[in-house]
Amino acid sequence: MSGVRILAVAADEAELRLDRWFRRHFPDLAHGRLERLLRTGQIRLDGRRAAAGDHVTAGQLVRVPPLDDRPPGAHAGPDRPAGGVRAGDAAMVQRAVLHRDDAVIVLDKPPGLAVQGGTGTERHLDALLDALRFGAAERPRLVHRLDRDTSGVLVLARSAAVAAKLAAAFRSKTVRKVYWALTVGVPKPRQGRIDLALAKLMRPGGERVVADDEAGKRAVTYYRTVAHAGGKIAWLALEPVTGRTHQLRAHAAAIGTPIVGDGKYGGAAAHPAGVPQARQLHLHARAIDFPHPDGDRLRVTAPLPPHMRETWAFFGFAESDDADPFAGLAPDA
Repeated sequence: MSGVRILAVAADEAELRLDRWFRRHFPDLAHGRLERLLRTGQIRLDGRRAAAGDHVTAGQLVRVPPLDDRPPGAHAGPDRPAGGVRAGDAAMVQRAVLHRDDAVIVLDKPPGLAVQGGTGTERHLDALLDALRFGAAERPRLVHRLDRDTSGVLVLARSAAVAAKLAAAFRSKTVRKVYWALTVGVPKPRQGRIDLALAKLMRPGGERVVADDEAGKRAVTYYRTVAHAGGKIAWLALEPVTGRTHQLRAHAAAIGTPIVGDGKYGGAAAHPAGVPQARQLHLHARAIDFPHPDGDRLRVTAPLPPHMRETWAFFGFAESDDADPFAGLAPDA
């Protein structure tokens, strides 16, 4: 049985009903039990009692009481240290640490690892966080998310107080994030701003977003072409100003340059023949710059994952070709 967790509501989850937020994160939790936990005050929003119909807002902290939500066989055993994390998984996630101090941990999340659980997702980062205590009394807390197939920088708070400060920073847009992507085609112009509202759709294949000026929420992305191979492949630096679901993937496809490996938004064109690892998503959270709770700003970068390093080498690109990934992007940042 997992202990009490404090989870921050992600930007793309804003305005969800609380019961739907729980359904997304804990699909095996029966609705009747959810209602009992709410009635007894074991579930709280920002420290206050809550109801199933309450709408959550970005950055709110949800108190999740102990739930018997681990998959079968997830109990401690010879290959599991305290906290129920397998030794191999603990070593993997500890190797992913890029920065650690008393307040925050910054990870280099590998592609293919989900950040939080869901239907059919038994192995995810949230279940591995006990391996990142490093002697601290509190379990680290997620303060933002990356898609399962997106790699790169991910920030964890090492206490509830720090989680609240970081959530406020994400809400106030004082956090800057830059992603690197490999796209099919070179955008025209090669540097610019995409301002295209996006709306969510639920389809049999999962959640998807579409351009919709009327029903969608405003989504803004700045982009810059770092390098290109002829007119067929481009290396882009992307800075999202807003944080909508699948924003970068949808925006890249909308300007005619889908991200390599992104069949969901680019279709067959996203898997160009002859490109190494063309079935894997080529989207990487390269760098993050945010106000550290101690007062200074902290900037952390993550190296390319193996499949993108292979592709970069194939096209003759080098990570050093973009020494400052933030340069030339959001002008008002």
